[in-house]
Amino acid sequence: MLLQRVRVDPARDDLSDVRIVDDLVSEISAPGERLTPASAETVVDGRGGVVLPGFVDGHLHMAQWALARRRLDVGAATSARHLVDLLVASGLTGDVRAQGFRGALWPDAPHKDMLEAALPGVSVAVTSMDLHTVWLSPALLRELAVDHPTGVFRDHDAIAIASAVDARVGTGVLDEYVCEATEDLAARGVTEVLDFEFDDNLTAWTRRFASGRPAVRVSASTWPTWLEETLAAGHRTGDVAADTGRMLRMGPLKIMADGSLNTRTACCHDPYPDAGHDAEAHGLLLVDHPELVRLISRAAGGGIAAAVHAIGDRANTVVLDAFETVRALMDSGALPVVGGRVEHAQQVRPEDLDRFAALGVVASVQPQHAVTDRDVADVLWSGRRSIAYGYHSLHRHGALLQFGSDAPVSPPDPRSAVADAVFRTDDERPSWHPGEAVPMDVALRAASGGRAGVDVGSAADLVVLGESPYVLSNADLRSVPVIATISGGRATHVS
Repeated sequence: MLLQRVRVDPARDDLSDVRIVDDLVSEISAPGERLTPASAETVVDGRGGVVLPGFVDGHLHMAQWALARRRLDVGAATSARHLVDLLVASGLTGDVRAQGFRGALWPDAPHKDMLEAALPGVSVAVTSMDLHTVWLSPALLRELAVDHPTGVFRDHDAIAIASAVDARVGTGVLDEYVCEATEDLAARGVTEVLDFEFDDNLTAWTRRFASGRPAVRVSASTWPTWLEETLAAGHRTGDVAADTGRMLRMGPLKIMADGSLNTRTACCHDPYPDAGHDAEAHGLLLVDHPELVRLISRAAGGGIAAAVHAIGDRANTVVLDAFETVRALMDSGALPVVGGRVEHAQQVRPEDLDRFAALGVVASVQPQHAVTDRDVADVLWSGRRSIAYGYHSLHRHGALLQFGSDAPVSPPDPRSAVADAVFRTDDERPSWHPGEAVPMDVALRAASGGRAGVDVGSAADLVVLGESPYVLSNADLRSVPVIATISGGRATHVS
């Protein structure tokens, strides 16, 4: 492939051509010079755009996002009652699926009886914005043969019930939805994803690659549910799956250490406001230190890295403690050395900041959460010495940042993620905690899997933007045209 007329250096206006052989950049012309297309070589016109390392969404849930694209958006709901009114006003009948509510500050609590009163006998499932709450109607509970006092499931129970609901879609239809969604990702400049869907992901993606060619590279995580069979099969983090054109790799083990901010189950050192003596006043620690050490060690013994969900500051402390214990075993030779990740790291105590770099643990963060959660964080996490969404603090202390979207929690658009990290606002309000903003170059590296530029020998995972991000305003960065996306040496999007 020959990518013509692009700016390899965002600071210069001179255009170069970039030749790709297989899935590597093999040649870059001097600025102002052209390369001659070879016989039968695919040519893509970059139209004077800026070529950057392709964007990597380091945390999403592909099946959930593919399904959410077809669900009713109820993100505007200001109460449980208001959400029910939105469902009724939609006119939907039969199976009603909705997504996106934020209930942390609602004046009322959701309940299955509210759905039954408004939509009698209708099968209804409503998933929260953060995927940590699923609200079902009595009709759907009966269909699933599940008895529950309120119909509202949280955290681990929410993941399990959502999987049961989604299974009703059917594997073939879901695969079609997912592969179609990868084309949407390519149109946003995404070349690679790390999929944290609650599924046997390597098997699912092997099936999808066999039936077609998804438009992105995929790292497929596993969960404790499938860990033993994954280890027995000899899969190791980073291994390339056969017959996928090097587009599918084994990812890490996903572990859930706590809940979420919006469900008030993120595990914190300090209690939530007005929690009193509630057993969940500090949120929920879903996995304790000994079990974390066991899971991380078990995975590491087979060459599988761990990616641990930790949102509240106490959860982050406990997870880093576990990584420290396992790291000592690695350093002693008792375990092979594999990497680690903390997913979200939304609230971190100052004394824990240095530990990310010291332990070699990636801080996998989602900048869009910082701007969408700001109001809830100001209410539930105000007055604490821990740092909320502290991207600059993490970077300053040497942590390796990687950006993701957590889609469908946030739209999987890396342009918005970069803008949110740099400008710390997505509306007309002033920047939220502007001291935690990061420079553009840091944000672009974090959004591109750690790659800083395009050189000969670079992976042929590239995005061509219509303008340099360095000169764009907050609003313009979010809508900068994606001229072309190349993943694995193949043009997956050309505008």
